[in-house]
Amino acid sequence: MTLNVEYFVPRVLSWFERHGRKDLPWQQRPTPYRVWVSEIMLQQTQVNTVIPYYQRFMRAFPDVRRLASAQEDQVLHHWSGLGYYARARNLHAAARQIVDRHGGEFPARYEDVLALPGIGESTAGAVLSLSLGQRHAILDGNVKRVLARVFMVEGWPGRSSVLRKLWRIARDLTPEKEVASYNQAMMDLGATLCTRSHPRCADCPVVDYCQAHAQDRVQDFPGRKAGRQLKECSVQMLLVCNTRGEVLLQKRPPAGIWGGLWSFPELSMGEKAHEWLAQQAMTAQSMRELPPRRHSFSHFHLHIHPVIILLKKTGCQVLDGDGQVWYNPGKDQRRGLSAPVQQLLLELQRNSI
Repeated sequence: MTLNVEYFVPRVLSWFERHGRKDLPWQQRPTPYRVWVSEIMLQQTQVNTVIPYYQRFMRAFPDVRRLASAQEDQVLHHWSGLGYYARARNLHAAARQIVDRHGGEFPARYEDVLALPGIGESTAGAVLSLSLGQRHAILDGNVKRVLARVFMVEGWPGRSSVLRKLWRIARDLTPEKEVASYNQAMMDLGATLCTRSHPRCADCPVVDYCQAHAQDRVQDFPGRKAGRQLKECSVQMLLVCNTRGEVLLQKRPPAGIWGGLWSFPELSMGEKAHEWLAQQAMTAQSMRELPPRRHSFSHFHLHIHPVIILLKKTGCQVLDGDGQVWYNPGKDQRRGLSAPVQQLLLELQRNSI
């Protein structure tokens, strides 16, 4: 189908004027920094989930210099529970790069934004178009879905040939004027009307132009990745508690799952907790298991088997530093924690273990 920009763009903009979202926190005083933080948080995360995190994050780090000067633990603490923690580490690294290379001013050139850690083409385009009105196309998950359906772009968008086709359409449709409203409108269309499971086609401003709707094939687009069985992994998490009500946490390596966060000591299912304790010169007064729980990642399911260990005495304690600390769950200690670790700490508090 030939792109009819004169049909498509005005209808999208008219719909946005009446129904688009205009009261989101990052839409108020939309500076490049504020929009950038929101775009990173919104990657693979729902708007309603992001809003409270964004508000807390902006109170703690109101500008790029404040973010750059923060310790990684502070940044991860404000990201705790939001998931995909590489986003936070990249955000922090990018802020420091902005200070070092751009004098603390968020760059206004597309190439400079694209060069920052954790920023791809769509994010760079979104930041500069939404905050500065520059003409750049975007192609986040919501926009991919809208374009794939309207133009019946066959195939999984993760394939390079399909992605190139979607980018070509996105760039051709992006208007010279009102680009901020248009890009926000396209994201809103995908998020509120052209949803994956229950699209509201009757309310769509371009339904008469949508090829997938005309052929009753809306649910076939966008194409899905070939299914694969997620791996199943199991781990023991040791909740080692001293008599002062503190629990031992260890800092995870900077890369990988929960990189840079604080977590409980972990053992494989075949290892013995009492042998690990002996290696740490600790002795258990009591030891009991909590019900197992599952935490899912994009590529595997993690089965967590928590073991609560109350130490016999406090004399043999690991000192703070070297990647391990005694953590008091009742105090506001600013450390990055994954959602399962936060949940287990809450259980410890509630049960006064």
